Parts: sequence; structure tokens; C-alpha cells
Amino acid sequence: SAISKDSLKSSLLQLECHFTWTLLKQDVDLDDLEETIGDQIEFLIEFNIINYNLLSYVCHLKNSNEEALRNLQKAEEIVKKNHPDEIARRSLVTWGNYAWIYYHMERYEEAQTYVSKVENSCKKLSSTAQWKIQLPEIYAEQGWTLLKFGGKYYERAKNCFENSLKNEPNNPEFNAGYAIAMYRLEQFSHRPCEGVSPSLEPLKRAVELNPNDTVIMALLALKLQDLKQADEGERYIEVAMQKTPDLPYFLRYAAKFYRRKEEVDKALEILKKALAVTPKSAFLHHQVGLCYRQKLFQLKKTTRYPPQEQVEELIRLSIFHFKTVTVQRPKFFSAYADLAKMYIQGKRYEEAEETFQKAFQINILSYDDKQELYYYYGNFQHFHMKSESEAIRYYIEGLKIEKDCYRGNTCKNALKKLLEQKIQRGSGDATDFGTLGLIHNLNGEKHKATECYEKAIALYPNNEEYLSALRELRLSS
Repeated sequence: SAISKDSLKSSLLQLECHFTWTLLKQDVDLDDLEETIGDQIEFLIEFNIINYNLLSYVCHLKNSNEEALRNLQKAEEIVKKNHPDEIARRSLVTWGNYAWIYYHMERYEEAQTYVSKVENSCKKLSSTAQWKIQLPEIYAEQGWTLLKFGGKYYERAKNCFENSLKNEPNNPEFNAGYAIAMYRLEQFSHRPCEGVSPSLEPLKRAVELNPNDTVIMALLALKLQDLKQADEGERYIEVAMQKTPDLPYFLRYAAKFYRRKEEVDKALEILKKALAVTPKSAFLHHQVGLCYRQKLFQLKKTTRYPPQEQVEELIRLSIFHFKTVTVQRPKFFSAYADLAKMYIQGKRYEEAEETFQKAFQINILSYDDKQELYYYYGNFQHFHMKSESEAIRYYIEGLKIEKDCYRGNTCKNALKKLLEQKIQRGSGDATDFGTLGLIHNLNGEKHKATECYEKAIALYPNNEEYLSALRELRLSS
């Protein structure tokens, strides 16, 4: 066609939209994301433009470009209705997505039309005649989108909201996004709170600016609960409960609050209410499973001989809900870990093994997840399958991922304990001494490490690995 494909492509790369935001489909479960966005379109109306734009991108990733175009039309209709005076400003992302989708459909004329639309609007909207117009709404839209693509994206999402706040520090929506990004970053990095929390102030500020945003209120309540200020937290939950008694996004956090407060029956009641509204929500089923698991642990703690049928019923319910999550969201890691541990509770070891193997197959595991998985699987091999050699192998795998000290330490401590027991029994071989030497070395215990390597060499003379480890220790001491 008359339009040069190359120059079109280079213009497309200049656009600010989902296609240029580096959102990788291997990082999400597309079917689940589609389901989630569908629910949000129904219940969080104020985000519909953003959600339809994102849905168009998800449809494109699932190879249904026609469907993608229909969602962009819906976004345009809402812009016309809600922002008749700012159509260009509010449509830049939508038009960018249109251009890319037409490009992928090889409809280059139409793609070029949308590229020109964006270009002309940017010139009108900004004094400098540049392409990349730095609009706070676009940063915010990018931020909301990144949050949906999972933990790897949270840091970038935070930066986007920071950018949008530079221009409009008091914008309630941008403050809400920033607070959520901060909250999730904190959850994601597993940093235990030592009385301080980077997300506390942003959450408080977002609630002040957004007194009707009950989702933010609930997150603030959970944060206060983390910081041992549960009573203040509960006041927010109660206020929010008055404002939005049926909003599933609020209810799921309220339930989590009560579950962590040990009011498990109240949590279950709230979750069942939310499930009536969004019956397929994996988040909700996961929370229900956690509630039944907590009831099981409470029963075992408070009753010396808990009635067997009660125990079995709680295990069965918990398994049912965790399993529902794994069917609904085949890449939701913690559901597999929880399901496997529940099968172990019920002594259903074959099913536990099968579940662990499925978890190992998930291709979007973070380093934390992997470390956790090796640790749980090592425990399973050690305590239930009675295979020390397998346990050692998996604890070592977990140790090799040196990203995060928290889970790495659990693997290290479990491994150290197991090796020490083995050596005490007199069944330790050269490899066991060598591995224990490595652990002492990681812990900075040079003297103990030296002893272990010497024993390893006594059992396996001339082993290059142990000899060089010993040389290094002697050089550094």
C-alpha cells in the first residue's frame, strides 16, 4: 500500500499505549485477567475506560482482534458521554491501541489514520510539538495496567503514579493508585513490618482524598492490623461496610481482616456474600480455603482429641476451595502450595506430589515463589516421604536462589538441621560434610566450615571442590 510499513511501525513505537508499555503475556494468566476485568467493568464503573482499553489488549493477545476493536468502541462511547469537552485528551491511549490493532490486522490505512489522530491531538494539547505528551492521566492509566500484570510490574507502577502526582498532587485517583502500588510492593517483598511501613502514609492520604473509596479503606485497615493497630483498622472496616455492603472488592479485604483477627466465622460469612456476587473469583475461593484451614488449626490447638469427622470435613472443604482456585487460575502459585499442604494434612501423598509437580510447571514463578516451593517440597520429602536425599536436593535448590534472604534462610536452616541429624547418626558421607561446610561458610562460621571440609576430604581425598573451598577459607582467615 501507499503507506510505508516501516515508517508506520516507527510511528507506532512512539505511541503511549498498551502495545508500547512492555506488558508480557507470559507474566499473566490471560483467561483469568479477562475474567477479572469483566467483573471490574461491572462493579468499578469509574475505571471503565481504562478497563476497556486493557481488555482490548488482552483480546489482541488472545488473537481476537475483532473483539479488541469492539472494546475500544466501548471506551470511546464512555469518553463521549463522560468527558465531552476533553475527547482528545481522554482518548490518546484508546487511539494508540486502535492504530496497533489495525496494524496487526494489516489494515495499514486505518492504522495510519489513528496515528495521525494522536499526533495532531498531541500538537494541540502541548505547546512543544512533540509526540510523547506527558499527560498525568496517561501515566496513571499505565500504572493501573501494570498493577494487573503482577509483582514484577509493581515498581514500575509506583513510578508511573509518582509521575502523575507531580502534576496533580491532590488528585484522588492518582493518590489511590500510588497507595495501592506501595501497599502491594510491601506485600510482595515480604518485608516484615518493624513498626514502620512505607505504604501507611500514602494509604491515609488516599482515604482522606477519597472518603468513598472503600477498597482503599480496607487496605488501610489491613496495614494498621499489620502494625498492631487493629482497633483503629476495624473502625475503617465498619465505616466502609456501611458505605458499600455489597462491593466484592471491599468485602474480600474485610474478610481477610476478620480472618487474621481469628474471627473466622465472620470472615466466612462475608466471603460467601462476596461469592454470591462474583462466583468465579479465585481470590475469594482462596480466602475461603484459608478460613477452613484456620478452623482446622484452631480445632487441633484447642481440642486434645478433635473428632475425626470434623477434621476430615474441614480438610475436605479446604481442598475443595483451593482446588477451585487452581482450576480457575492455573498460574496462581500460592493456591498450589496451600493445596499440596492440605493434601499432606489428609495424608493424600500421591495427590500432594501431583500438585507440587504442577506448581513446578508454572512459568511465571518469582524467585520468592521458587524458594518457597523448594522449601515445602523438601519438607514433604523429608517428613512424609521419608527421603532424606530428595529433601537435601530440594533444600539445596532453594539455597541456590540467592535473591531473597527470608525464604533462603528457611531452606538453609532446614538443610543444616537435617545434615546435622544425619551426621550425628553416623550416616553422613563426604557430600553431607561438604554441604554443611558450605552452609557454615554462608553463615560466616569459618572455623566450623573448615572442620566440615576437612572431614569431607578425609572421606573423599583429592576432591577438587572441597580442596579449593578449604584453600579459600585459609586465605581469608
